[in-house]
Amino acid sequence: MFFIGNTTVIEIKPIYGKIDAVVKVPGSKSYTNRALITAALADGKSVITNALFSDDTEHMATSLNTLGIPVEAKQDACTFILHGKKGIIPAKQACLFVGNAGTAMRFLTAMLTLGNGIYEIDGIARMRQRPIQDLLDGLQQLGADVVSKYKNGCPPVIIQGRGLRGGLAVVKGDLSSQYFSSLLMAASYAEKDVRIEVKGDLVSKRYVDMTIALMRQFGVTVDNDNYKTFLVKSGQRYRAISYEVEADASAASYFFAAAAITGGRVRVLGIGSNSLQGDVHFVDVLQRMGCGVKVGTGWIEVQGNTLQGIDVDMNDMPDVAQTLAAVAVFARGKTRVRNVRNMRIKETDRIAAVVNELRRMGVSAREYEDGFEIEPSLPEPAEIETYDDHRMAMSFALIGLCAKGIVIKHPECVSKTFPDYFQRLEALRDGSI
Repeated sequence: MFFIGNTTVIEIKPIYGKIDAVVKVPGSKSYTNRALITAALADGKSVITNALFSDDTEHMATSLNTLGIPVEAKQDACTFILHGKKGIIPAKQACLFVGNAGTAMRFLTAMLTLGNGIYEIDGIARMRQRPIQDLLDGLQQLGADVVSKYKNGCPPVIIQGRGLRGGLAVVKGDLSSQYFSSLLMAASYAEKDVRIEVKGDLVSKRYVDMTIALMRQFGVTVDNDNYKTFLVKSGQRYRAISYEVEADASAASYFFAAAAITGGRVRVLGIGSNSLQGDVHFVDVLQRMGCGVKVGTGWIEVQGNTLQGIDVDMNDMPDVAQTLAAVAVFARGKTRVRNVRNMRIKETDRIAAVVNELRRMGVSAREYEDGFEIEPSLPEPAEIETYDDHRMAMSFALIGLCAKGIVIKHPECVSKTFPDYFQRLEALRDGSI
């Protein structure tokens, strides 16, 4: 890592030859933050192991501590210990800061409607541009007093906690499945049953599957009618448990992609055939492109091969669309990624960012409202803007494994979900990380 002016950058050194590695990636951010919420609402001590320690989960844990729900962080052991308060929010007033952690913003917003006080949740400038009105509308239909502070449908959010009445909420499904996960996790503590009706089609359904499965492990069940309606019976309560977080499929995607573009082999441990994470199906996309894939009960392996461009709908796994962009650069023939319009409301407008940065390195790319198209070519040396988006940094670094002169600006942004990513990428040369 070095500096150009006031900018921190890192140059990715190409790997000459095929990698052959066994990898263990950090625990899932999605599962870690969901488990922190359910454990906080449970009665008693929960232990969350193999948890992810990153900016996003730190924001969640810090917020819970501020609210009077004790969270003990044992980073060396990748463990959080929580003492849940039976659905009670001890603090009567709090101002919470969650950076650019979308899960923390949305999950806490729903949770705090169960409290008895006034709460504000804010974040960085980009968070103030990310829409949350559909979630606020759903909560208001269930009797909550929750508003966008500046009445623009984005954070900061003001919650006047007085409990959740329950009933019916009709919520648009086209922007974020996190709105539905947020509502579901708080729903069993409402006064009446909660029925959530999806208006239109629900994006990223597998993240809702993950939420429902985790809730079941903590003792609360959800009736799912084909992703059209969800029913949560009132009176159910989370129980305190010991919960092991699965390895993060999004993080794994970068190492699967590294195998694909180098023609090498990578086996990722801690995730396998039983995973509900949508991003685990990134390996199916690589298989369509020509890679070999093997899946076991606790591991997945990708063997690189000659790559062919594809036309693919990635609505259920938008967080790995940038990873696919890096792979597509080295394929034969065009790759078209479709049905990922919600990428535009992530940490940055990821569709525009992907196209801009590919063009910066001389690769032909075209932007569509719902995705992008890439025509492969040998990348030219370039300094890559990351837009304070961890996934831009991690995915475009992969291109540097097979092309000279790829420099990643502001690489520290990976701390959002994968703080030691670049050290682990470098360790691929040694075979075991």
